[in-house]
Amino acid sequence: MIRVLLAAGCCALIALPACTYYAVPVAGTVVTTPASYDRSFAAAADAMRDEGLVLTVVDPASGILVGRVDGGTVTTSVQRQSDGSVQVRFDSSDARDPTLLQRISRSYDRRMGR
Repeated sequence: MIRVLLAAGCCALIALPACTYYAVPVAGTVVTTPASYDRSFAAAADAMRDEGLVLTVVDPASGILVGRVDGGTVTTSVQRQSDGSVQVRFDSSDARDPTLLQRISRSYDRRMGR
């Protein structure tokens, strides 16, 4: 009986290295890869809509978005960089809400998973 248990234990130890192990990502781990232009453009447009802007210009070819809210205008520029990254800028010279650009930027970051 002891030999049978000993043999079973040895077989289990030999089979253990054959088990598959799947690594689980640690919470808070961020994989940084350049964002695609299309994803960035769509996230910028949706971030503007999140804050109640009505988009009057949506031009993916030039990377320009223009939206209006409460008499103010917000212009967004989405540009490809030479290193493959994408630069997104939100600008408003006449926004009546001083926190509008910050809220749009935070909404954009959320949509981009940041």
